[in-house]
Amino acid sequence: MKNPKPQSSTQTLKKSIAAPRRKPALAKSAYSKAEVKEMFRRFSVQRPEPTTELEYINAFTLLIAVVLSAQATDAGVNKATRKLFQIADTPEKMLALGEDGVREHIKTVNLFRNKAKNVIALCRRMIDEFGGEVPGNREDLMSLPGVGRKTANVMLTTFFGEIALAVDTHIFRIANRIRLAPGKTPDEVEQNLLRTIPKHYLRHAHHWLILHGRYVCKARRPECEHCIIADLCRAPEKTCDIPAPLVELPSQHAPA
Repeated sequence: MKNPKPQSSTQTLKKSIAAPRRKPALAKSAYSKAEVKEMFRRFSVQRPEPTTELEYINAFTLLIAVVLSAQATDAGVNKATRKLFQIADTPEKMLALGEDGVREHIKTVNLFRNKAKNVIALCRRMIDEFGGEVPGNREDLMSLPGVGRKTANVMLTTFFGEIALAVDTHIFRIANRIRLAPGKTPDEVEQNLLRTIPKHYLRHAHHWLILHGRYVCKARRPECEHCIIADLCRAPEKTCDIPAPLVELPSQHAPA
């Protein structure tokens, strides 16, 4: 019997190119469906109508505030934008201030020089491409200077009332820390959260998780003693002695 003819490197390369690449499987949540439902039921009782802590007047000022909030605190952004939004609450008025004028108002915000440049470019594009209106879909939002997927998702869920989950540092930390929706990147965490959180809780999930991360599940030391889901939490670094459940919650814990 003849030995099979060895494949050339070209043939091997063609096969590797032609073969479809499978996306790596997302990591599983450490919680049962009943446990996740109970977590978000409690969040919904604690904060029935959560919203952003950024101060804004309309869709445009919210968009600017979210752009400025990257690597900055909401409190710091609010302090800088109160006077700014009083005189520039439309892209036309903001553009009239010019980059120097915007920079002067936001100079206390981290990365203010680059952000001022983006704000002016964003305003110009909004006027030229969208008639001065904030677009209501992710693709158009992400075409604006300084607007990435996270900012677009914040706009979609906060102003336009759509289901979207913006993964900021708080949400990324919580999703991985408590093993709710582990992921190596914000995109992975977003996909994992969207498939893990019950649909009827997705509308407010973004704000619930951000506020939980900001005031309870803090970066340096989580305040587990004040946490409403401490008895459910499976984070290895819990700071209280409330044990996580060893078995799945009974079905009556889950809302109908």
